[in-house]
Amino acid sequence: MDQTALDNLQKRIGYRFSKVKILEEALTHRSAAHQRSSGRGRRQAKGAGSNERLEFIGDRVLGLLMAELLLERYPDEQEGALGSRHAHLVSRNALATVAEDVGLPEALDVAEHEDRAGIRGTANVLADALEAVLGALYLDGGLDPARKLVRQWWGSAIIAQAKPPKDPKTALQEWVLGRGLALPVYETVSADGPSHAPCFVIAVHAAGMVGEGEAGSKRAAESAAAANLLMRFNAAPGAGRK
Repeated sequence: MDQTALDNLQKRIGYRFSKVKILEEALTHRSAAHQRSSGRGRRQAKGAGSNERLEFIGDRVLGLLMAELLLERYPDEQEGALGSRHAHLVSRNALATVAEDVGLPEALDVAEHEDRAGIRGTANVLADALEAVLGALYLDGGLDPARKLVRQWWGSAIIAQAKPPKDPKTALQEWVLGRGLALPVYETVSADGPSHAPCFVIAVHAAGMVGEGEAGSKRAAESAAAANLLMRFNAAPGAGRK
């Protein structure tokens, strides 16, 4: 792994790892881990050597620290509004944006063929890597360095939330009902991945159009699909109108 990229990333996040190996693991995509094990002629369990285990704990660390931060910033808001803010701030797209700001794309270790395909810049890969880095920060130094990263790099996104964002599924339902159309229909396209890091792909049908979303839980994937369809409606103002 590129030592310069590792040094630059540690400078960006303001933390120097005592165990650099754990940071390297956080930045190792499954494709790179598989490529190395294949080159040595060894068979490993799916995902072994990649950042998937760190992503698992990083997801929980992020959820806790974001909830903590929102409780502090909005002491008068109740669970519904806080939950809406939380879901938006830990969404794939939000994580991918922070990952790009932090400089993760340059530090990621991916297989050559995947790199040529552009996987280094995809939202899912960046979001997973950012969660893995948060997990690595927690394991290397405890909650404090992870908390510092969350408060520094999500600060502007939180400030920009003047009002709690509306859940995409609710927004989509209101959109179709407001036009006298049938309610959205959700379907599971696929459900893959290991038990500790599942991946759901959900499609939603409404107003003669289809949106698709991918996430680590069925509920989050449905929300992503609804957001995708709403974005398509915005791109086609006449969609669904009588």
